[in-house]
Amino acid sequence: MPQLTGLHVYPVKSTHRLSPDSARVEPWGLAGDRRWMLVDATGRFVSQREQPSLGQLRTLPAEDGTLTLRTPDGGIVDVPAPSAARGDRLAEVEVWGTRFRAAEADDKTQAWIAENVGDFRLVHLDDPRRRPVDPAWAGPGESVSTADGFPLLLTATASLTRLNELIAAENPGDGGQDLPMTRFRPNLVVDGTEAWEEDTWRRIRIGELTFKVVKPCGRCVVTTTDQETGVRTGKEPLRTLARHNRLLQKASFGQNLIPERPEGVTGDVLGTLRLGDRVTVLETGPRWPAGALT
Repeated sequence: MPQLTGLHVYPVKSTHRLSPDSARVEPWGLAGDRRWMLVDATGRFVSQREQPSLGQLRTLPAEDGTLTLRTPDGGIVDVPAPSAARGDRLAEVEVWGTRFRAAEADDKTQAWIAENVGDFRLVHLDDPRRRPVDPAWAGPGESVSTADGFPLLLTATASLTRLNELIAAENPGDGGQDLPMTRFRPNLVVDGTEAWEEDTWRRIRIGELTFKVVKPCGRCVVTTTDQETGVRTGKEPLRTLARHNRLLQKASFGQNLIPERPEGVTGDVLGTLRLGDRVTVLETGPRWPAGALT
């Protein structure tokens, strides 16, 4: 029976992961997941696509909302969570063409970012309701944090095993090591399925919660980046995914999810996911096409 074997939260978009044993689920994703991000001078998000070294930035959120940032060489700063409710500055920012407003971190933090990370600014999405999910894939009122597009990303260990087999078969004599799941930066990792089975899911239950499975995740250059060193390692897995798991015109791995609100639950916390939770497939559909939807 499929079960949840991995939980990952990325407090700042594109930085290093946290891997708790349990996590609260909110309408816009796991609690604390990608509520912060770095932006450039235009307000556009910054990610490992342009700055692979961002994965080396460690984060630690506190119960009071304070975020601690730490660089590999020991630089450290504690960042109080800014918000409109406290009167902090709001900046107009952008993720993949969607513009919304987020609260700017204090001047001390911005100076630290400039000195230790790059010519960026740190912002906090104090109210994720400001950023809707793409209406082509979501219903009215569904929102998301600073994630690329959807509240959660699910991957399956059986699919990674198969992908590594294909990479090895197409690169004989290369002697490369299997790619770890960290390359794909999922929120949820599921074990006990068939390879690529998740590409046919449309609705699932994990533990006490249900999720819509809305869209395959098209992959990018971040998957070629070693998450422990920040080093680009070549053309894999993109080359092999493009040949063997091309969905909606993109090399794909994993599925995007939107949580459903349980009956009778009215607050921001929909429930809790825990490692070992059973995964039940409630609805399936045809495998996503390789080309564009018509």
